[in-house]
Amino acid sequence: MARDNNNMTKKPKFSPYWIYGLIGVFLLFLILSNDSGSADKVSFSKFKELVQYNDIKKIEVVTNTKEARIYLKDGADDKDIYKGILNRRSGIFMMGDNPDFSIRYLNLENFENFLNQVKEKEKLDFEIASDQQDNTISSFIFSILPFVLIIGVWIFIMRRMSGGAAGGGGGQIFNIGKSKAKLFDEKTDMKTSFKDVAGLEGAKEEVQEIVDFLKNPEKYTSLGGKIPKGALLVGPPGTGKTLLAKAVAGEAKVPFFSLSGSDFVEMFVGVGASRVRDLFKQAKEKSPAIIFIDEIDAIGRARGKNNFTGSNDERENTLNQLLTEMDGFGTNTNVIVMAATNRADILDKALMRAGRFDRQIYVDLPDIRERKEIFEVHLKPLKKADNLDTDFLSKQTPGFSGADIANVCNEAALIAARKGKKAVEKQDFLDAVDRIVGGLEKKNKIITPQEKKTVAFHEAGHATVSWLLQYAAPLVKVTIVPRGQSLGAAWYLPEERMLVRTEQMLDEMCATLGGRAAEKVIFNKISTGALSDLEKVTKQARAMVTVYGLNEKIGNLTYYDSSGNDNGFSKPYSEETAKTIDEEISKIVENQYDRALQILEQNKDKLTKLAELLLEKEVIFKDDLEGIFGERPFSKSDSADDSEE
Repeated sequence: MARDNNNMTKKPKFSPYWIYGLIGVFLLFLILSNDSGSADKVSFSKFKELVQYNDIKKIEVVTNTKEARIYLKDGADDKDIYKGILNRRSGIFMMGDNPDFSIRYLNLENFENFLNQVKEKEKLDFEIASDQQDNTISSFIFSILPFVLIIGVWIFIMRRMSGGAAGGGGGQIFNIGKSKAKLFDEKTDMKTSFKDVAGLEGAKEEVQEIVDFLKNPEKYTSLGGKIPKGALLVGPPGTGKTLLAKAVAGEAKVPFFSLSGSDFVEMFVGVGASRVRDLFKQAKEKSPAIIFIDEIDAIGRARGKNNFTGSNDERENTLNQLLTEMDGFGTNTNVIVMAATNRADILDKALMRAGRFDRQIYVDLPDIRERKEIFEVHLKPLKKADNLDTDFLSKQTPGFSGADIANVCNEAALIAARKGKKAVEKQDFLDAVDRIVGGLEKKNKIITPQEKKTVAFHEAGHATVSWLLQYAAPLVKVTIVPRGQSLGAAWYLPEERMLVRTEQMLDEMCATLGGRAAEKVIFNKISTGALSDLEKVTKQARAMVTVYGLNEKIGNLTYYDSSGNDNGFSKPYSEETAKTIDEEISKIVENQYDRALQILEQNKDKLTKLAELLLEKEVIFKDDLEGIFGERPFSKSDSADDSEE
C-alpha cells in the first residue's frame, strides 16, 4: 500500500515540449489576429474610383511590403460606397492606428506620380506619407521566423544524434559523448540461463567460471589469485556467442552492460573515446559488473593497417582508450569485459594480450551429439509428430550451426502449416533442410527435354562415382527438380572427420567430377553445368598443394598465413614455384577426372539405368541406388577400421 501511495504522490516529469507548444500557439494567434496591418485589401481600379470622393485623410506608402494603407476622414466610413470594403477588426495588437483599407502597388515611383497627379487635378487634400516601414508584430515575427526555424532544426538534429536519453543524460544536446550501452536488470530483463544453451560444453564451462568469479570472488582472491579482466568469445557466425553472453547476464545476477562495437563509432572526433570512458565509469560505479561488446572487430581492428591518408583515425583513438581502460594505470576492479567476434585474426595484438582478454573461448560448430541437444531445445515449442527421431535430424545436418538448426525447425513448422498438417513430421524437416541448403523448388521453371536429360545424367554421374568409391560421402538422395540457381542436386551425408587423409580428399574430388565425366561418357560433349563442381575441386586441389603439404613435388611446405597478414599483392614463393603449383593443381584435377571417366565407362549400363529412373521419378533415394548397384561395396566398419590403421 505504501508503494502505491509513493507512486500517487510522485510528481510527473516536466517536459520542455509544453513550452514549445505554448509559444507556437501564441505566435500563431498573433499572426492571425494581426495579418499585415489588419486591413482589408481592395483592387487598384476600385481605389481610383474611391479617391475622387475626397474622403481620404492620409495614405501611407509602405515600401518594404509594397502596400498602401488608406485612412479615411472622420464620418466618411458611414457612406454607402464604403460598405463591404472597410476593416472592422479591433487591432488590439497593432503598433499604431488601424487603417481602413489597403491596396497593393507594383512600382513605387509610378504609384507616387499617380497620387500627386490625381491630387493636383481633383484638388484633393489628403496627406501622403512616403517611405514607411511595416511595424506590426506579424511583420516582426515573419522577419525572424527563418532564423527561428534554422535554430529549431539544428536543435532537433543534435537531439537525434545525442541518442535521446543515452547515458542517462535526459536527451540533452551534449549527451553525444555518453555511452550507448544498455543496462540489463538481473531481476526483470534477463530470462536466459545456461539451461537454455544446448551443446557448447567447453565454452559453457569457461563462462560459468566467470560467473563464479563474480559471485564468490573471495574463493579465488584468498589464495592470491586475480579475477580475469576479459574473455573473448571466438567462433563462426551462428554458433551461440551472443547467446552465451545472455546466459552469463541471466546467471551472474550483477549489472550487465551490453552494446555493439559499432555503437562507439560516430562522425564527430573524440566521441568514441568519450563513450568508452563513460561506459567504464558507469560499470565501475556499479561493480561488480560485466561489460559485453558484441562484434568487437568494429573497433578492435589492428592499428596501422590500411591507413593511407596518414590522418587522425577516430577508430584507433577509440581502441587506444579501450586498451587503457581495460589494463592501464586506472585499472578497473571487479569489472569483467566480455566480447564476441568471428574475425579474431584481424584484432589488434595489444587487445588480445594477457591482462586484457585473459581468455579466448572458442565456440565451434556443434558436433552430432551437440546438434541433437540443440534440436531438442528448438523442438520444445513445436507440435511435432510422436515418432520424430532427433538422432536422424542431427545426422542430416552436418556443418549446421545453432542458428541454422533454429532456422530448420522454424522452416519445418512453416512447411507443415502450409500443407495443412496438425503436427510437424520427419519429411517436413527434410524439406526444410533442402529449402535452406538448395533454395526454393522451381517446378515450373522452363527447361528443354534435352537439358533435363543432361541434368539427369550429370546427377546420376555424381551418384554412381560416390557409390563406388570407398571414401566418398554416402549418398542420401538425388533430384533433378530445379532449386535456387541449380538445375539439380545430389545430397550427401559426409562423415565428420577431425583429420582428412590424401586418399579421402581425392575420392571426394573424383565424385565431384563425376557429373562432367558422365556428360562426356554419354553425350561425348560437356556443358557449363559443372561450374560449381570445378570451383570446388580447384579449391581442394590448391589447398592440398599450398596449404596442407600433400603434394610430393612441392613437399612438406605450406604457404598459408594464419596471422592474416597476407595482403594478396605479394606471394611467399617464386615465379618458378608458382608455375609448379599451377601444374600440380592441374595434374591432380585431371587425374581425378580421368579416374571418374574410367569408373563410369565400366558402369555405363547402370549409369544409364539410374538416369532413366531419375527422369521418371525426378527424386531418387539411397534405396533406389541399392536396387541398381546392390549393396555399397564399402561398409562403415571397413572405413572405420581403415582409418584406425
